[in-house]
Amino acid sequence: MVTQPRIGVLALQGDVPEHLHALGEAGAQAVAVKTLAGLAAVDGLVIPGGESTTIGMLLERYGLMAPLRERIAAGMPLYGTCAGLILMAREVEGSEQPRLGCMDITVRRNAYGRQVDSFEVDVPAPELGGTNPLRAVFIRAPQITAIGPEVRILAEMPNGPILVRQGSLLGGTFHPEMTEDRRVHAYFRRMVQEQ
Repeated sequence: MVTQPRIGVLALQGDVPEHLHALGEAGAQAVAVKTLAGLAAVDGLVIPGGESTTIGMLLERYGLMAPLRERIAAGMPLYGTCAGLILMAREVEGSEQPRLGCMDITVRRNAYGRQVDSFEVDVPAPELGGTNPLRAVFIRAPQITAIGPEVRILAEMPNGPILVRQGSLLGGTFHPEMTEDRRVHAYFRRMVQEQ
């Protein structure tokens, strides 16, 4: 059991500093990951929001896609938010973009509209701890349209799941790093510690 896990944030594109800050506040040793050596040195990894096609292409360009798939297959915990979730999805509706395809979900990109359509909503998330609802920030967010039998829903809205877990994989359609609530990052830290 890892006492203070070393959790990386994939730092190829996207909101990396916000996740590093949130992970630090949630009790993890947070580091930016850009290389194979960096990937090999972490206990878990966060793929942040950003542009999923760009992140997927950069994973391939820098030779990180196959090694990351190997680490995931070996049980390394992975948490993807927004674009990160798209990269984790087994299927992306209407897209053949480069992706990890490690989580048994189907997603629809930009399902909630463009940047100007961003919004925030409070949702119950009892498995994360605490009695207060979770503030979820949606920015050009994907929608989870189907889940496999091993995928567990941790939070949802009327139009579907927004936070899901499958074994050592955690995926969310929203941006918890944009709020002061660290429950999602603390939940992922615990997932890493349990490995």
